[in-house]
Amino acid sequence: MDFLTALRISGAGLGVERTRVNLATSNLANAETTRTAEGGPYKRLDPVIQAVAFPTELGDAQQMGGPAMKAEIAGIVADQTPGRRVYSPGHPDADPEGFVVFPNVNPVHEVVNLMSASRSYEANATAIETLKSMAQRGLDIAR
Repeated sequence: MDFLTALRISGAGLGVERTRVNLATSNLANAETTRTAEGGPYKRLDPVIQAVAFPTELGDAQQMGGPAMKAEIAGIVADQTPGRRVYSPGHPDADPEGFVVFPNVNPVHEVVNLMSASRSYEANATAIETLKSMAQRGLDIAR
């Protein structure tokens, strides 16, 4: 794998992890939203991540162990699991029986997703810094 391909793969990883962080924070921010524009409680959002073959400038000559792959967001889907029902007859969104349906967001799950995405983002940023350092050392040797 050449230097630029490794840099592009890590850059794609940064974008995926940024999306994961944004979705986890959105889910946390809406954990108590009982009414949306679509009607009903907020539905937590999940990214769909897929591996995509990376186009190479050198064609088949570069693909010794198979094509290089990068991560990419294929879409964002709403989790369709039902929300939790809480008895709160004074709530404006309560049904005739006094129950309110809250979003299907588990704050602990979202914090774990946030930590995982943050660490993955840091790992990709470190890989980019390492690549930059290697390139600089290569230029220093050439002098």
